[in-house]
Amino acid sequence: MISADAVLSQMLRKTGLVNDDQLAVALASDRSDGSTLIEALVKTGAAREDDLLKKLAPLLGVTYTDLSTTAAEIEALKLLPARAVYQYAVLPLKLEGNTMLVAVSDPFNAGMVDGLRLATGKQIRLTLATAEEIRKANRKHYGVGAEAVEKMIEDGRYEVDTDTSTSKIDVSEMGQEASIVRFVNQIIAEADRQGATDIHLEPMEEELRIRYRIDGILHRVDVPLQLNRLKSAVISRIKVMANLDIAEKRMPMDGRIGIRVGGEDIDIRVSTMPTVYGESISLRLLQKSGSMVKLQDLGLNQRDFGAVEKIINRPNGIFLVTGPTGSGKTTSLYAFLHEINKIDVRILTAEDPIEYEMAGINQVLVRQDIGLTFARVLRSFLRQDPDIIMVGEIRDGETAEIAINASLTGHLVFSTLHTNDAAGAFARLTDMGAEPFLIASAVAAVMAQRLVRRVCPDCHRLEPLDLSLWDFPEPPPSLEVPVAVGCEKCVKTGYRSRRGIFELLQVTEAVESMIINRRPSGEIKQQAIEQGMLTLRRDGWEKIFGRITTVEEVLRVTEDND
Repeated sequence: MISADAVLSQMLRKTGLVNDDQLAVALASDRSDGSTLIEALVKTGAAREDDLLKKLAPLLGVTYTDLSTTAAEIEALKLLPARAVYQYAVLPLKLEGNTMLVAVSDPFNAGMVDGLRLATGKQIRLTLATAEEIRKANRKHYGVGAEAVEKMIEDGRYEVDTDTSTSKIDVSEMGQEASIVRFVNQIIAEADRQGATDIHLEPMEEELRIRYRIDGILHRVDVPLQLNRLKSAVISRIKVMANLDIAEKRMPMDGRIGIRVGGEDIDIRVSTMPTVYGESISLRLLQKSGSMVKLQDLGLNQRDFGAVEKIINRPNGIFLVTGPTGSGKTTSLYAFLHEINKIDVRILTAEDPIEYEMAGINQVLVRQDIGLTFARVLRSFLRQDPDIIMVGEIRDGETAEIAINASLTGHLVFSTLHTNDAAGAFARLTDMGAEPFLIASAVAAVMAQRLVRRVCPDCHRLEPLDLSLWDFPEPPPSLEVPVAVGCEKCVKTGYRSRRGIFELLQVTEAVESMIINRRPSGEIKQQAIEQGMLTLRRDGWEKIFGRITTVEEVLRVTEDND
Protein backbone atom coordinates (compact mmCIF):
# COMPACT_ATOMS: atom_id res chain seq x y z
CA MET A 1 0.00 0.00 0.00
CA ILE A 2 1.32 3.43 -0.96
CA SER A 3 1.73 5.68 2.08
CA ALA A 4 0.18 9.13 2.43
CA ASP A 5 3.67 10.66 2.45
CA ALA A 6 4.50 8.97 -0.85
CA VAL A 7 1.31 10.25 -2.50
CA LEU A 8 1.87 13.73 -1.09
CA SER A 9 5.50 13.71 -2.21
CA GLN A 10 4.43 13.02 -5.80
CA MET A 11 1.96 15.90 -5.70
CA LEU A 12 4.48 18.26 -4.11
CA ARG A 13 6.92 17.56 -6.94
CA LYS A 14 4.23 18.62 -9.41
CA THR A 15 3.87 22.00 -7.70
CA GLY A 16 7.43 22.90 -8.72
CA LEU A 17 8.00 24.53 -5.32
CA VAL A 18 10.20 21.79 -3.84
CA ASN A 19 12.79 19.41 -5.26
CA ASP A 20 13.79 15.84 -4.40
CA ASP A 21 16.59 16.92 -2.08
CA GLN A 22 14.28 19.14 -0.04
CA LEU A 23 11.69 16.36 0.16
CA ALA A 24 14.35 13.89 1.32
CA VAL A 25 15.44 16.25 4.12
CA ALA A 26 11.83 16.79 5.24
CA LEU A 27 11.04 13.05 5.14
CA ALA A 28 14.13 12.28 7.24
CA SER A 29 13.44 15.01 9.81
CA ASP A 30 12.16 14.28 13.31
CA ARG A 31 8.35 14.23 13.10
CA SER A 32 7.70 12.44 16.37
CA ASP A 33 5.45 15.33 17.41
CA GLY A 34 2.97 14.30 14.71
CA SER A 35 3.84 17.07 12.25
CA THR A 36 2.91 16.55 8.61
CA LEU A 37 5.24 16.45 5.61
CA ILE A 38 4.09 19.95 4.65
CA GLU A 39 4.90 21.23 8.15
CA ALA A 40 8.32 19.55 7.94
CA LEU A 41 9.00 21.32 4.61
CA VAL A 42 8.01 24.65 6.16
CA LYS A 43 10.26 24.05 9.19
CA THR A 44 13.26 23.28 6.98
CA GLY A 45 12.65 26.48 5.02
CA ALA A 46 11.94 24.71 1.75
CA ALA A 47 8.72 26.66 1.07
CA ARG A 48 5.91 28.65 2.66
CA GLU A 49 2.86 26.72 3.78
CA ASP A 50 0.35 28.97 2.00
CA ASP A 51 2.27 28.69 -1.29
CA LEU A 52 2.32 24.88 -1.06
CA LEU A 53 -1.38 24.63 -0.24
CA LYS A 54 -2.38 27.00 -3.05
CA LYS A 55 -0.55 24.77 -5.55
CA LEU A 56 -1.84 21.53 -4.01
CA ALA A 57 -5.50 22.56 -3.97
CA PRO A 58 -6.21 22.12 -7.73
CA LEU A 59 -4.21 18.88 -7.78
CA LEU A 60 -6.51 17.52 -5.04
CA GLY A 61 -9.64 18.90 -6.66
CA VAL A 62 -10.38 21.30 -3.78
CA THR A 63 -10.13 25.05 -3.17
CA TYR A 64 -7.78 27.19 -1.07
CA THR A 65 -9.28 29.64 1.46
CA ASP A 66 -7.58 32.63 3.05
CA LEU A 67 -9.06 32.58 6.57
CA SER A 68 -7.79 36.09 7.32
CA THR A 69 -10.45 37.39 4.90
CA THR A 70 -13.09 34.65 5.26
CA ALA A 71 -15.47 34.41 8.23
CA ALA A 72 -16.95 31.17 9.56
CA GLU A 73 -20.74 30.95 9.82
CA ILE A 74 -22.30 30.61 13.28
CA GLU A 75 -24.51 27.66 12.21
CA ALA A 76 -21.46 25.66 11.13
CA LEU A 77 -19.52 26.48 14.29
CA LYS A 78 -22.43 25.36 16.49
CA LEU A 79 -22.82 22.06 14.64
CA LEU A 80 -19.23 20.83 15.10
CA PRO A 81 -18.16 20.33 18.75
CA ALA A 82 -14.87 21.85 19.91
CA ARG A 83 -13.45 18.42 20.72
CA ALA A 84 -13.70 17.35 17.07
CA VAL A 85 -12.36 20.70 15.85
CA TYR A 86 -9.19 20.40 17.94
CA GLN A 87 -8.79 16.65 17.42
CA TYR A 88 -8.68 16.99 13.64
CA ALA A 89 -7.27 20.58 13.51
CA VAL A 90 -10.07 21.82 11.26
CA LEU A 91 -12.43 24.80 11.07
CA PRO A 92 -16.10 24.49 9.98
CA LEU A 93 -16.81 27.35 7.57
CA LYS A 94 -20.39 27.10 6.31
CA LEU A 95 -23.34 24.84 5.55
CA GLU A 96 -24.38 24.27 1.97
CA GLY A 97 -27.62 22.28 2.23
CA ASN A 98 -26.64 18.87 3.58
CA THR A 99 -22.92 19.56 3.10
CA MET A 100 -20.48 21.32 5.44
CA LEU A 101 -17.44 23.16 4.08
CA VAL A 102 -14.47 22.48 6.38
CA ALA A 103 -11.02 24.12 6.26
CA VAL A 104 -8.10 21.73 6.78
CA SER A 105 -4.33 21.98 6.50
CA ASP A 106 -3.77 18.20 6.25
CA PRO A 107 -6.22 16.61 3.79
CA PHE A 108 -4.49 13.22 4.20
CA ASN A 109 -5.50 12.86 7.87
CA ALA A 110 -6.78 9.28 8.03
CA GLY A 111 -10.35 8.96 9.27
CA MET A 112 -10.88 12.72 9.45
CA VAL A 113 -13.71 12.97 6.93
CA ASP A 114 -15.55 9.99 8.42
CA GLY A 115 -15.15 11.39 11.92
CA LEU A 116 -16.49 14.80 10.89
CA ARG A 117 -19.40 13.16 9.05
CA LEU A 118 -20.34 11.21 12.18
CA ALA A 119 -20.01 14.27 14.43
CA THR A 120 -22.18 16.52 12.24
CA GLY A 121 -24.49 14.17 10.31
CA LYS A 122 -23.51 16.12 7.18
CA GLN A 123 -21.52 15.39 4.05
CA ILE A 124 -18.05 17.00 4.23
CA ARG A 125 -16.40 19.16 1.56
CA LEU A 126 -12.79 20.21 2.17
CA THR A 127 -10.95 23.43 1.48
CA LEU A 128 -7.28 24.02 2.29
CA ALA A 129 -6.02 26.66 4.73
CA THR A 130 -2.80 27.12 6.70
CA ALA A 131 -2.48 25.46 10.10
CA GLU A 132 -1.73 28.74 11.87
CA GLU A 133 -4.81 30.47 10.42
CA ILE A 134 -6.96 27.52 11.49
CA ARG A 135 -5.55 27.70 15.03
CA LYS A 136 -6.17 31.46 15.21
CA ALA A 137 -9.76 31.09 14.00
CA ASN A 138 -10.47 28.28 16.46
CA ARG A 139 -9.15 30.32 19.38
CA LYS A 140 -11.35 33.21 18.27
CA HIS A 141 -14.57 31.23 17.72
CA TYR A 142 -14.36 28.46 20.30
CA GLY A 143 -12.08 30.07 22.89
CA VAL A 144 -8.84 28.91 24.49
CA GLY A 145 -9.17 25.41 25.98
CA ALA A 146 -12.64 24.81 24.52
CA GLU A 147 -12.22 21.04 24.16
CA ALA A 148 -11.11 20.72 27.80
CA VAL A 149 -14.14 22.72 28.96
CA GLU A 150 -16.46 20.45 26.94
CA LYS A 151 -14.95 17.41 28.63
CA MET A 152 -15.41 18.97 32.08
CA ILE A 153 -19.04 19.85 31.34
CA GLU A 154 -19.70 16.20 30.48
CA ASP A 155 -18.18 15.15 33.83
CA GLY A 156 -20.74 15.71 36.59
CA ARG A 157 -18.05 16.17 39.24
CA TYR A 158 -17.34 19.65 37.86
CA GLU A 159 -20.85 21.04 38.29
CA VAL A 160 -21.06 23.73 40.96
CA ASP A 161 -23.94 25.05 43.04
CA THR A 162 -25.37 28.52 42.50
CA ASP A 163 -23.58 29.24 45.79
CA THR A 164 -20.04 29.15 44.42
CA SER A 165 -18.52 29.25 47.90
CA THR A 166 -18.77 25.45 47.97
CA SER A 167 -17.35 23.35 45.15
CA LYS A 168 -18.25 19.75 44.38
CA ILE A 169 -14.78 18.95 43.12
CA ASP A 170 -12.96 16.01 44.63
CA VAL A 171 -9.73 17.84 45.38
CA SER A 172 -7.72 14.67 45.87
CA GLU A 173 -8.56 13.66 42.30
CA MET A 174 -8.52 17.10 40.74
CA GLY A 175 -4.76 17.36 40.53
CA GLN A 176 -4.67 14.33 38.25
CA GLU A 177 -7.81 15.11 36.21
CA ALA A 178 -6.73 15.59 32.61
CA SER A 179 -9.40 18.11 31.56
CA ILE A 180 -8.93 20.76 34.24
CA VAL A 181 -5.15 20.39 34.13
CA ARG A 182 -5.18 20.72 30.35
CA PHE A 183 -7.38 23.82 30.40
CA VAL A 184 -5.20 25.71 32.91
CA ASN A 185 -2.05 24.65 31.04
CA GLN A 186 -3.54 25.90 27.76
CA ILE A 187 -4.35 29.28 29.30
CA ILE A 188 -0.75 29.65 30.53
CA ALA A 189 0.80 28.33 27.30
CA GLU A 190 -1.30 30.67 25.17
CA ALA A 191 -0.30 33.63 27.36
CA ASP A 192 3.36 32.71 26.92
CA ARG A 193 2.90 32.31 23.14
CA GLN A 194 1.40 35.80 22.88
CA GLY A 195 4.15 37.33 25.03
CA ALA A 196 1.88 38.25 27.95
CA THR A 197 3.41 39.40 31.22
CA ASP A 198 0.28 38.88 33.34
CA ILE A 199 -2.85 36.72 33.35
CA HIS A 200 -5.94 37.92 35.22
CA LEU A 201 -8.82 35.53 36.01
CA GLU A 202 -11.72 37.65 37.22
CA PRO A 203 -15.05 36.09 38.32
CA MET A 204 -18.00 38.19 37.20
CA GLU A 205 -21.70 37.66 37.82
CA GLU A 206 -22.26 35.67 34.62
CA GLU A 207 -18.76 34.81 33.39
CA LEU A 208 -15.16 34.07 34.30
CA ARG A 209 -13.31 36.83 32.49
CA ILE A 210 -9.71 36.09 31.51
CA ARG A 211 -7.40 38.83 30.32
CA TYR A 212 -3.74 38.93 29.23
CA ARG A 213 -1.51 41.98 29.63
CA ILE A 214 0.46 42.25 26.40
CA ASP A 215 2.82 45.19 25.76
CA GLY A 216 1.36 46.87 28.84
CA ILE A 217 -2.27 46.76 27.60
CA LEU A 218 -4.96 44.33 28.80
CA HIS A 219 -6.57 42.11 26.14
CA ARG A 220 -9.64 39.95 26.71
CA VAL A 221 -9.14 36.23 26.02
CA ASP A 222 -11.81 34.37 24.06
CA VAL A 223 -12.98 31.50 26.27
CA PRO A 224 -15.99 29.17 26.05
CA LEU A 225 -19.22 30.62 27.47
CA GLN A 226 -19.71 27.50 29.62
CA LEU A 227 -16.56 28.34 31.57
CA ASN A 228 -18.60 30.33 34.11
CA ARG A 229 -20.03 27.05 35.45
CA LEU A 230 -16.50 25.82 36.06
CA LYS A 231 -14.83 28.92 37.51
CA SER A 232 -14.56 27.40 40.98
CA ALA A 233 -12.77 24.37 39.52
CA VAL A 234 -10.34 26.52 37.50
CA ILE A 235 -9.50 28.77 40.46
CA SER A 236 -9.04 25.78 42.77
CA ARG A 237 -6.72 24.12 40.26
CA ILE A 238 -4.47 27.19 40.13
CA LYS A 239 -4.39 27.36 43.93
CA VAL A 240 -3.38 23.70 44.08
CA MET A 241 -0.55 24.37 41.61
CA ALA A 242 0.62 27.29 43.80
CA ASN A 243 0.42 25.23 47.03
CA LEU A 244 -2.27 27.53 48.46
CA ASP A 245 -5.08 26.53 50.83
CA ILE A 246 -8.12 26.01 48.60
CA ALA A 247 -10.44 26.05 51.63
CA GLU A 248 -9.44 29.63 52.50
CA LYS A 249 -11.44 31.96 50.27
CA ARG A 250 -11.82 34.98 52.54
CA MET A 251 -8.23 36.25 52.69
CA PRO A 252 -5.75 37.34 49.99
CA MET A 253 -2.92 34.86 49.45
CA ASP A 254 0.34 34.75 47.53
CA GLY A 255 2.12 31.76 46.02
CA ARG A 256 4.27 30.69 43.11
CA ILE A 257 4.27 28.08 40.35
CA GLY A 258 7.33 26.78 38.52
CA ILE A 259 6.58 25.26 35.10
CA ARG A 260 8.14 24.66 31.70
CA VAL A 261 6.49 25.90 28.50
CA GLY A 262 8.07 25.08 25.16
CA GLY A 263 11.30 24.05 26.86
CA GLU A 264 11.60 27.37 28.74
CA ASP A 265 11.41 27.66 32.54
CA ILE A 266 8.72 30.07 33.70
CA ASP A 267 8.31 31.28 37.28
CA ILE A 268 4.72 32.36 37.94
CA ARG A 269 3.83 34.59 40.89
CA VAL A 270 0.24 33.96 42.03
CA SER A 271 -1.91 36.46 43.94
CA THR A 272 -5.51 35.81 45.01
CA MET A 273 -8.06 38.40 46.11
CA PRO A 274 -11.60 37.70 47.42
CA THR A 275 -14.27 39.57 45.42
CA VAL A 276 -18.06 39.65 45.33
CA TYR A 277 -18.38 36.77 42.84
CA GLY A 278 -15.41 34.65 43.92
CA GLU A 279 -11.64 34.81 44.09
CA SER A 280 -9.84 36.94 41.52
CA ILE A 281 -6.42 35.52 40.60
CA SER A 282 -3.50 37.36 39.04
CA LEU A 283 -0.54 35.50 37.57
CA ARG A 284 2.76 37.29 36.82
CA LEU A 285 4.86 35.36 34.26
CA LEU A 286 8.63 35.61 34.70
CA GLN A 287 10.80 33.86 32.12
CA LYS A 288 13.85 32.65 34.02
CA SER A 289 15.88 32.07 30.87
CA GLY A 290 14.45 34.96 28.87
CA SER A 291 16.60 36.78 26.36
CA MET A 292 18.61 39.52 28.05
CA VAL A 293 18.01 43.07 26.83
CA LYS A 294 21.33 44.76 26.15
CA LEU A 295 22.17 48.38 26.87
CA GLN A 296 22.13 49.34 23.20
CA ASP A 297 18.64 47.82 22.82
CA LEU A 298 16.96 49.89 25.54
CA GLY A 299 16.26 52.79 23.19
CA LEU A 300 18.44 55.50 24.77
CA ASN A 301 19.26 58.45 22.53
CA GLN A 302 22.90 58.95 21.60
CA ARG A 303 23.59 61.59 24.28
CA ASP A 304 22.00 59.60 27.11
CA PHE A 305 23.60 56.35 25.96
CA GLY A 306 27.07 57.84 26.30
CA ALA A 307 26.24 59.32 29.70
CA VAL A 308 24.83 56.02 31.01
CA GLU A 309 27.95 54.17 29.85
CA LYS A 310 30.11 56.52 31.92
CA ILE A 311 27.85 56.29 34.98
CA ILE A 312 27.73 52.47 35.11
CA ASN A 313 31.52 52.34 34.87
CA ARG A 314 32.04 54.65 37.85
CA PRO A 315 33.81 53.15 40.89
CA ASN A 316 31.12 54.38 43.30
CA GLY A 317 27.83 56.24 43.62
CA ILE A 318 24.14 55.43 43.32
CA PHE A 319 22.34 55.18 39.99
CA LEU A 320 18.56 55.17 40.46
CA VAL A 321 15.93 54.14 37.90
CA THR A 322 12.43 55.46 38.60
CA GLY A 323 8.97 54.92 37.20
CA PRO A 324 5.67 53.18 37.93
CA THR A 325 5.19 49.41 38.12
CA GLY A 326 5.67 47.78 34.72
CA SER A 327 7.77 50.59 33.22
CA GLY A 328 10.82 48.38 32.61
CA LYS A 329 13.00 49.54 35.52
CA THR A 330 14.32 46.06 36.35
CA THR A 331 15.03 45.36 32.68
CA SER A 332 17.20 48.48 32.56
CA LEU A 333 19.10 47.40 35.69
CA TYR A 334 19.81 44.00 34.13
CA ALA A 335 21.03 45.72 30.97
CA PHE A 336 23.47 47.75 33.10
CA LEU A 337 24.71 44.60 34.87
CA HIS A 338 25.07 42.71 31.60
CA GLU A 339 27.25 45.50 30.24
CA ILE A 340 29.67 45.54 33.19
CA ASN A 341 29.60 41.84 34.16
CA LYS A 342 33.28 40.89 33.90
CA ILE A 343 35.51 38.32 35.58
CA ASP A 344 37.32 40.98 37.64
CA VAL A 345 34.10 42.48 39.08
CA ARG A 346 32.11 41.01 41.98
CA ILE A 347 28.39 41.78 41.62
CA LEU A 348 25.72 41.03 44.24
CA THR A 349 21.98 41.58 43.77
CA ALA A 350 19.01 41.56 46.16
CA GLU A 351 15.76 40.99 44.27
CA ASP A 352 12.09 40.25 44.83
CA PRO A 353 11.46 38.38 42.61
CA ILE A 354 14.52 37.30 40.60
CA GLU A 355 13.22 38.01 37.10
CA TYR A 356 16.30 36.88 35.13
CA GLU A 357 19.09 34.53 36.08
CA MET A 358 22.48 35.91 35.04
CA ALA A 359 25.64 33.84 34.91
CA GLY A 360 28.56 35.24 36.93
CA ILE A 361 26.37 37.26 39.32
CA ASN A 362 25.41 36.39 42.90
CA GLN A 363 21.64 36.85 43.08
CA VAL A 364 19.75 36.73 46.40
CA LEU A 365 15.97 36.32 46.65
CA VAL A 366 14.50 38.63 49.30
CA ARG A 367 11.98 36.85 51.54
CA GLN A 368 9.98 39.17 53.76
CA ASP A 369 8.15 36.24 55.39
CA ILE A 370 11.33 35.01 57.14
CA GLY A 371 12.80 38.45 57.82
CA LEU A 372 15.20 38.44 54.86
CA THR A 373 14.44 42.03 53.90
CA PHE A 374 16.25 44.29 51.43
CA ALA A 375 17.91 46.11 54.34
CA ARG A 376 19.14 42.90 55.94
CA VAL A 377 20.49 41.51 52.68
CA LEU A 378 22.14 44.81 51.82
CA ARG A 379 23.82 44.97 55.24
CA SER A 380 25.21 41.45 54.69
CA PHE A 381 26.43 42.39 51.21
CA LEU A 382 28.85 44.93 52.70
CA ARG A 383 30.70 42.04 54.38
CA GLN A 384 30.95 40.12 51.09
CA ASP A 385 33.56 42.34 49.38
CA PRO A 386 31.34 43.47 46.47
CA ASP A 387 32.30 45.93 43.75
CA ILE A 388 28.75 46.48 42.51
CA ILE A 389 25.45 46.06 44.36
CA MET A 390 21.99 45.96 42.82
CA VAL A 391 18.98 46.42 45.11
CA GLY A 392 15.66 45.61 43.47
CA GLU A 393 13.89 48.51 45.17
CA ILE A 394 14.55 51.06 47.92
CA ARG A 395 11.36 50.74 49.96
CA ASP A 396 12.20 52.24 53.35
CA GLY A 397 14.56 54.54 55.20
CA GLU A 398 16.78 51.73 56.47
CA THR A 399 17.43 50.41 52.96
CA ALA A 400 18.05 53.96 51.69
CA GLU A 401 20.53 54.66 54.50
CA ILE A 402 22.54 51.47 53.88
CA ALA A 403 22.57 52.06 50.10
CA ILE A 404 23.88 55.60 50.62
CA ASN A 405 26.56 54.41 53.04
CA ALA A 406 27.56 51.66 50.60
CA SER A 407 28.06 54.18 47.80
CA LEU A 408 30.04 56.54 50.06
CA THR A 409 32.38 53.69 51.07
CA GLY A 410 33.40 52.89 47.51
CA HIS A 411 30.64 50.76 46.01
CA LEU A 412 28.56 51.30 42.87
CA VAL A 413 24.87 50.81 43.73
CA PHE A 414 21.96 50.33 41.30
CA SER A 415 18.37 50.50 42.51
CA THR A 416 14.82 51.62 41.70
CA LEU A 417 12.28 54.01 43.18
CA HIS A 418 8.61 54.67 42.50
CA THR A 419 8.48 58.33 41.45
CA ASN A 420 6.83 60.08 38.50
CA ASP A 421 9.98 61.76 37.21
CA ALA A 422 13.72 61.83 37.82
CA ALA A 423 13.76 64.98 39.97
CA GLY A 424 11.18 63.49 42.35
CA ALA A 425 13.68 60.84 43.53
CA PHE A 426 15.48 63.27 45.85
CA ALA A 427 12.30 64.31 47.69
CA ARG A 428 11.34 60.63 47.97
CA LEU A 429 14.67 59.76 49.63
CA THR A 430 14.35 62.75 51.94
CA ASP A 431 10.85 61.60 52.94
CA MET A 432 12.37 58.24 53.88
CA GLY A 433 14.62 60.00 56.36
CA ALA A 434 17.87 60.26 54.40
CA GLU A 435 19.89 63.44 54.96
CA PRO A 436 19.94 65.77 51.92
CA PHE A 437 23.71 66.34 52.10
CA LEU A 438 24.28 62.55 52.01
CA ILE A 439 21.84 62.16 49.10
CA ALA A 440 23.66 64.89 47.17
CA SER A 441 27.04 63.22 47.76
CA ALA A 442 25.91 59.64 47.03
CA VAL A 443 23.53 59.86 44.06
CA ALA A 444 25.32 60.11 40.71
CA ALA A 445 22.27 60.12 38.46
CA VAL A 446 18.56 59.33 38.27
CA MET A 447 16.86 57.94 35.17
CA ALA A 448 13.06 58.03 34.85
CA GLN A 449 11.51 55.84 32.20
CA ARG A 450 8.28 54.64 30.61
CA LEU A 451 7.47 52.03 27.98
CA VAL A 452 5.69 52.93 24.75
CA ARG A 453 4.38 50.41 22.26
CA ARG A 454 6.26 50.27 18.96
CA VAL A 455 4.15 50.86 15.89
CA CYS A 456 3.64 47.72 13.79
CA PRO A 457 6.14 47.79 10.90
CA ASP A 458 3.76 45.91 8.60
CA CYS A 459 0.61 48.03 8.75
CA HIS A 460 1.30 51.57 10.00
CA ARG A 461 0.88 54.58 7.77
CA LEU A 462 2.44 58.07 7.84
CA GLU A 463 0.34 61.19 8.28
CA PRO A 464 1.22 64.91 8.50
CA LEU A 465 1.63 66.28 12.04
CA ASP A 466 -0.57 69.25 12.94
CA LEU A 467 2.05 71.65 14.36
CA SER A 468 -0.63 74.05 15.62
CA LEU A 469 -1.52 71.56 18.36
CA TRP A 470 1.96 71.44 19.90
CA ASP A 471 4.44 74.03 21.13
CA PHE A 472 7.77 72.95 19.71
CA PRO A 473 10.88 74.85 20.83
CA GLU A 474 12.40 74.13 17.42
CA PRO A 475 11.06 72.80 14.09
CA PRO A 476 10.63 69.01 14.19
CA PRO A 477 12.90 66.99 11.88
CA SER A 478 9.90 65.39 10.17
CA LEU A 479 6.36 66.56 9.53
CA GLU A 480 5.13 63.02 8.94
CA VAL A 481 4.55 60.72 11.92
CA PRO A 482 3.38 57.11 12.14
CA VAL A 483 -0.27 56.22 12.81
CA ALA A 484 -1.33 52.78 14.06
CA VAL A 485 -3.60 50.79 11.73
CA GLY A 486 -3.86 47.11 12.75
CA CYS A 487 -3.28 43.84 10.90
CA GLU A 488 -3.15 40.09 11.57
CA LYS A 489 0.51 40.21 12.66
CA CYS A 490 -0.19 42.73 15.43
CA VAL A 491 -3.58 41.18 16.33
CA LYS A 492 -5.38 44.31 15.04
CA THR A 493 -3.75 46.55 17.68
CA GLY A 494 -1.41 48.47 15.38
CA TYR A 495 1.53 47.87 17.74
CA ARG A 496 4.16 45.16 18.29
CA SER A 497 6.67 45.04 21.19
CA ARG A 498 7.79 48.05 23.25
CA ARG A 499 10.58 50.60 23.49
CA GLY A 500 11.67 52.79 26.39
CA ILE A 501 11.55 56.58 26.65
CA PHE A 502 13.89 58.13 29.19
CA GLU A 503 14.70 61.18 31.30
CA LEU A 504 18.31 61.16 32.54
CA LEU A 505 19.16 63.62 35.33
CA GLN A 506 22.87 63.81 36.18
CA VAL A 507 23.79 65.27 39.57
CA THR A 508 26.05 68.25 38.89
CA GLU A 509 27.35 70.79 41.43
CA ALA A 510 24.32 73.01 40.76
CA VAL A 511 21.91 70.11 41.36
CA GLU A 512 23.84 69.07 44.50
CA SER A 513 23.41 72.54 45.94
CA MET A 514 19.67 72.48 45.28
CA ILE A 515 19.31 69.04 46.94
CA ILE A 516 21.18 70.19 50.05
CA ASN A 517 18.98 73.30 50.25
CA ARG A 518 15.83 71.14 49.87
CA ARG A 519 14.67 72.96 46.74
CA PRO A 520 11.36 71.73 45.21
CA SER A 521 11.46 68.98 42.58
CA GLY A 522 10.15 71.38 39.93
CA GLU A 523 13.15 73.68 40.37
CA ILE A 524 15.61 70.78 40.24
CA LYS A 525 13.92 69.53 37.07
CA GLN A 526 14.18 72.98 35.46
CA GLN A 527 17.88 73.14 36.34
CA ALA A 528 18.41 69.70 34.77
CA ILE A 529 16.62 70.81 31.59
CA GLU A 530 18.91 73.83 31.38
CA GLN A 531 21.84 71.39 31.64
CA GLY A 532 20.50 69.53 28.59
CA MET A 533 18.19 66.89 30.06
CA LEU A 534 15.40 65.70 27.77
CA THR A 535 12.13 65.15 29.62
CA LEU A 536 10.08 61.99 29.10
CA ARG A 537 7.71 63.87 26.79
CA ARG A 538 10.55 65.35 24.72
CA ASP A 539 12.29 61.98 24.41
CA GLY A 540 8.93 60.57 23.38
CA TRP A 541 8.72 63.15 20.58
CA GLU A 542 12.12 61.96 19.34
CA LYS A 543 10.76 58.40 19.21
CA ILE A 544 7.76 59.67 17.23
CA PHE A 545 9.93 61.53 14.72
CA GLY A 546 12.11 58.43 14.51
CA ARG A 547 8.91 56.63 13.44
CA ILE A 548 9.14 54.20 16.34
CA THR A 549 5.85 55.01 18.06
CA THR A 550 2.78 57.22 17.75
CA VAL A 551 1.65 60.51 19.26
CA GLU A 552 -1.16 58.70 21.11
CA GLU A 553 1.28 56.34 22.83
CA VAL A 554 3.56 59.11 24.08
CA LEU A 555 0.59 61.11 25.37
CA ARG A 556 -0.73 57.99 27.11
CA VAL A 557 2.39 57.36 29.21
CA THR A 558 3.74 60.88 29.87
CA GLU A 559 2.45 63.85 31.82
CA ASP A 560 1.98 67.26 30.24
CA ASN A 561 4.17 69.07 32.76
CA ASP A 562 7.19 69.97 30.65
